[in-house]
Amino acid sequence: MGKEVNGVSRSRFEMFTNSDEAVINKKLPKELLLRIFSFLDVVTLCRCAQVSRSWNVLALDGSNWQRIDLFDFQRDIEGRVVENISKRCGGFLRKLSLRGCLGVGDSALRTFSQNCRNIELLSLNGCTKITDSTCNSLSKFCPKLKHLDLSSCTSITNLSLKALSEGCPLLEQLNISWCDQVTKDGVQALVRSCPGIKGLFLKGCTQLEDEALKHIGAHCPELVTLNLQTCSLFLISHLRNSPSRLVPAVPPLCYTDHRRGPHHNLQRLSPPAVSVCVGLCQHHRRHPPRPGTELPPPQNIRSSPLLPAYRCGFYYISKELSRA
Repeated sequence: MGKEVNGVSRSRFEMFTNSDEAVINKKLPKELLLRIFSFLDVVTLCRCAQVSRSWNVLALDGSNWQRIDLFDFQRDIEGRVVENISKRCGGFLRKLSLRGCLGVGDSALRTFSQNCRNIELLSLNGCTKITDSTCNSLSKFCPKLKHLDLSSCTSITNLSLKALSEGCPLLEQLNISWCDQVTKDGVQALVRSCPGIKGLFLKGCTQLEDEALKHIGAHCPELVTLNLQTCSLFLISHLRNSPSRLVPAVPPLCYTDHRRGPHHNLQRLSPPAVSVCVGLCQHHRRHPPRPGTELPPPQNIRSSPLLPAYRCGFYYISKELSRA
């Protein structure tokens, strides 16, 4: 194969004949056309690929397919589509979103993992056919993976987290919201081998216990965002009663509720204060508790004026370590 120009071999340029060339092709170098195509979205690229033989080669070149979001086509995306994309893009693909693509399963993701080993961001949000097998494939073939969204993939278990810990050491952000089979053992395996984690989304992981937070605090010095929405009161009480176990290891911590949008993100925290707020509601946006307010123990909650806070999932804790 000839010398490459911007990822396309010169032999590809030489294959174009004069009869295949329109005026624009004669005026603009193929390298420039390829550069222009790199700014187009998936739909436009596919349309350009139908213009001519030369445009087909350039539009479908893997270098133009580094970032793909198929959410708008979720109803039409099946496993074979993902397999074909992976074969076309190969090592060029860096970011892929399959959010809501219910037809995609483990087999397609295995082929994808084998072909796209430079993938850095992968969203499988709502891909309910996905199981631990997919995470095993990612672990084996995708060591550069940094961001992974597995939210609502309810078949995911601790085995997935253990696999990711073994093969994806560069992981920075993981979303396992509503993966309710995950326990503290999976979290422990993950954080011990992925010290660079900055965002961890555990919303709806109802089996997590206090021990999970201990491991996060001990092994995640880079952590910035932690979502504990709908976690049990027992879990939240661990932060309230023993903030020093988590905060010194995680100085700038922010707890967010992404369900309600980015404007509901909570303030960035730093010692000596700890604040935990999950599921902010309208009532407490209008009448926020004063700093220093501590929630009563769960057994007294029925007689507490903060009962609406528990019902809506809002928790507010502020405690100064110097006074502890």
